[in-house]
Amino acid sequence: MSTLLSESHVSQIAAFNGIKVFHIKSQKFKTNSINIFFHDDLSKERATKNALLPAVLRRGCEGYPTIRDISLKLEELYGAVFDCGVTKKGESQIIQFYLEYVSDKYAKSDANLTQKTFDLLLSIITKPIVENNAFKAEYVEQESKNLKEMIEGRVNDKVQYAVEKCLEEMCKNEPFGIYDYGSVEDLAKINAQNLYEHYKYFLETLPMYVFIFGDLDDGQIKYIIDGLSGIKRGNIKVVGKTGIESKAGDVKDITERMNVTQGKLCLGFRTNISPDSNDYYKLMVYNSILGGGLHSKLFQNVREKAGLAYYVFSRLEKFKGLMVISSGIEIGNRDKAMEIIKNQLEDIKNGNISDYEYEASIKSMETGIKSLKDSQLQVVDFYLSQHIIGTDDGPNDMIEKIKQVTKKDVVDIAGKIQLDTVYFLTSLE
Repeated sequence: MSTLLSESHVSQIAAFNGIKVFHIKSQKFKTNSINIFFHDDLSKERATKNALLPAVLRRGCEGYPTIRDISLKLEELYGAVFDCGVTKKGESQIIQFYLEYVSDKYAKSDANLTQKTFDLLLSIITKPIVENNAFKAEYVEQESKNLKEMIEGRVNDKVQYAVEKCLEEMCKNEPFGIYDYGSVEDLAKINAQNLYEHYKYFLETLPMYVFIFGDLDDGQIKYIIDGLSGIKRGNIKVVGKTGIESKAGDVKDITERMNVTQGKLCLGFRTNISPDSNDYYKLMVYNSILGGGLHSKLFQNVREKAGLAYYVFSRLEKFKGLMVISSGIEIGNRDKAMEIIKNQLEDIKNGNISDYEYEASIKSMETGIKSLKDSQLQVVDFYLSQHIIGTDDGPNDMIEKIKQVTKKDVVDIAGKIQLDTVYFLTSLE
């Protein structure tokens, strides 16, 4: 993988027992981080358990049996930051554990922060609090309650909710239609015993990716690799690739009613483009011209000229080959908004792309990619995504490939994109 804007470089430094270890060398930050990812297929049987697991593990481990004990230890480690959770990338569910700490060269010479933070992270993942061959029931009950509130609270962010619902309806019969955090119905079936059984499967069989970020010496890296090689592993699961489906049949039209005063109109599209193809860069430029910022056709025509939308944007679901247009509108303006949105799609198909729209899109994307380097988490997430997709392109490669995309390329891409689902969140009346 290529150098990240001359400031960091990633290389795979070890692979054993279904664990791949990467080092992103960088001296940009005063902190280092250790990121451990477990990679599973997104499935109804395991999604909720995978979502609940990190929440239970963070509650306590051997040596630090409560959240308070872990917090005090993090403070002792110069205010190290620990977090964990789940996300989905296409039809993969990723369970992440993350620890960021002050680089050893900024701490006392005998602090050994890399070793101590890694030991804590490894304990949280591999030495949970266990009672009678099960997790601590109190922790599982409390975290189940928190997860239930989170799943039910999805509806509170209506913009995000509408986009997710549109994509889930599109992919109802595909693994991608499963929510990252699972379902309340499946949560009810989980207890301290069966979650602990799942945990053993998780630790022994799921592929692991470990990203070490920062300025570490060979001894520190060896310490981490030695610690990882002590994890008891079994037969490592082979995780499938996300399927890029084409649209079949008529456009689905879905209306959901809630107590809202503003309508949310979302259009879901199949792009028929996989993220590891060269066409993906053309799709990125297409999306930016269509709805990727203040310069875009949707913003300029739906919001500014027609005054029909409070907000309007388009975004790509890279791993699954999907695109969604999302807008917040007056409920009575649904048909008018649909018409103007469709006009913008036709405009691009017909090659009506101004120099300003094209150049501003390229510039905006370049700025976005360059801003990655300001966050360790974003850099790590970028390289993890590239690894899962199976491409070696670094951020600089992406910028170069985007700059090579022509208006004609964008028009060609427009011909591949198919409307699949229209989702409208509207009022109860």
